[in-house]
Amino acid sequence: MSQRREPTARQMRLATELRRLRQAAGLTAIEAAALLGVNRVQVSQIESGLVGVSGERVRRIASHYACTDAEFVEVLVAMAADRTRGWWEEYRGLLPTSFLDLAELEHHARFQHHVAILYVPGLLQTEDYARAVFASRIPELTSEELELRIRHRKERQQIVVPYKAVIHEAALRIRVGDRATLKAQLARLLELSEADHITLRVIPFDLDGFATASSAMTYVGGPLPKLDTVVRDAPHGSLFIDAEAQLHTYRTRFRMVEAVSLEPDESRGFIRRLTKEL
Repeated sequence: MSQRREPTARQMRLATELRRLRQAAGLTAIEAAALLGVNRVQVSQIESGLVGVSGERVRRIASHYACTDAEFVEVLVAMAADRTRGWWEEYRGLLPTSFLDLAELEHHARFQHHVAILYVPGLLQTEDYARAVFASRIPELTSEELELRIRHRKERQQIVVPYKAVIHEAALRIRVGDRATLKAQLARLLELSEADHITLRVIPFDLDGFATASSAMTYVGGPLPKLDTVVRDAPHGSLFIDAEAQLHTYRTRFRMVEAVSLEPDESRGFIRRLTKEL
């Protein structure tokens, strides 16, 4: 069984779920190895995502761990069998791994929910807006690094699943570029908001009840709620959160933020008024 040099976030998620199944069964790695007929090192490698597992082995593992959630097991089997090499692989070695992991996560998403506070969400950005965001990075990017990030972001923007974004007024007013860049960005948001699968809502400064969200977040739906993922920005890339208790917290937080935001039609009207002010 060949060992991976760098497991993807999706491969790590499968490994994490298999470890959680073992722990839920109350088994140590040594006990699990004895049940599976392997050694402890192999169990450790499987649970670290360093080696792949077949769908059949996932079923055996679930059976030995007394997992009775058949739907969950079948989803794990499908994850194990997935050998997708998506468009993002062309960036491997050129961009930080977190960029690739985010693109892979979005590729498999069933839906996406986003809360934006200071910047328009990346999937909704115009090229000029994205350029201004990346150009402000410290240390400064080379022209090649900048263009790679912009091209990668543009390829991510093929949104095909239900997408909801709640955007604070601050993100609609802050000029990450110049006036023309912001005006074009607002026009792009209005255009995207007309798509059937995209819902945009705005939280104005003067709207009550915004204490429920203090920072940006992206909530990505998996094939089952327990396989959802929250993505938060971190100093050195994206932070993926998948603990079930935290997923519940962020799921609730999005519902609360959505509840105090303007309705989609009101939000479009708000963005139109902002555009006229520029």
